[in-house]
Amino acid sequence: MADVKIRPAVRDDLPRLTEIYNYYIINTPITFDLEPFTAKQRARWFDEHAGTKRYRMFVAQDAGRVVGYACTGPFRGKAAYDTSVETSIYCADDATGRGIGAMLYRVLFDALKNEDIHRLLAGITLPNDASIKLHRSFGFTEVGIFSECGRKLDRYWDVVWMQRPLRLGTVP
Repeated sequence: MADVKIRPAVRDDLPRLTEIYNYYIINTPITFDLEPFTAKQRARWFDEHAGTKRYRMFVAQDAGRVVGYACTGPFRGKAAYDTSVETSIYCADDATGRGIGAMLYRVLFDALKNEDIHRLLAGITLPNDASIKLHRSFGFTEVGIFSECGRKLDRYWDVVWMQRPLRLGTVP
């Protein structure tokens, strides 16, 4: 893990971030996108998530290769939701189970600590024990399950929603 460095994402990372995400589109129900993206198609997404203030993105780099990312983005499009952000985290398939996700979340949540954010939210397709465990370790609690709300890979999937206050110790 000594070789893994966490840094803010830059536009040059977009092809690799797209490659990591496309793996999950093609092979898993973890994301409900159905068709792979090009880096050009993901440019707007990058701009929405890799800014400053509430929306940030960090990448994990191992021996010069990006192996994962974590970000915050808008939860919903209505102004009253502005102080709630949705978190996302993805690691390259060959980089899972190494603690990289925890490293990414530590840096991301620390970077957000002085922002006008009240709630961090995460939607996780079930089953996904590793993601549930990661989120629980960072103080997220389950608030509900949307049953069979997404269809992919010829079946319906449930999504658990988890939340935590940005500043732990805050009364929920």
